[in-house]
Amino acid sequence: MGYLGLHHIGLYVADMNRSLAFYRDGLGGKIVREFPTADREGKIILVELAPGAVVELLPSGKGRTESNIPWAHLAIRSSDARTDYARALSAGALSRHAPWQGYLDDKEVVNAFVTGPDGEVIEFFEER
Repeated sequence: MGYLGLHHIGLYVADMNRSLAFYRDGLGGKIVREFPTADREGKIILVELAPGAVVELLPSGKGRTESNIPWAHLAIRSSDARTDYARALSAGALSRHAPWQGYLDDKEVVNAFVTGPDGEVIEFFEER
């Protein structure tokens, strides 16, 4: 097919500063690219949480049409889901599901869910 992997996921945000503070400062992401919106009235910021895990923050409002694509959640591969969950809560996320440890087939996993600043659901997923 030619697919190489997921490049990024785009997220409409109501308050760019709040979302940037959450993803960059709170979760420890790094800004990898910034550029103006097509109408030059806003800025789009790509924040890399880990190699291959990039969130594109898109300004909403000012008449822009937001899509209602039914994504269930953004899952971030983690080496320590419990710590990442706690870090997200400290950064202002709301708990959706506390860390859970169990098995998927023969693989031991830990996962936890939070809600981010714009209502987005984020899963921290750790395979042991």
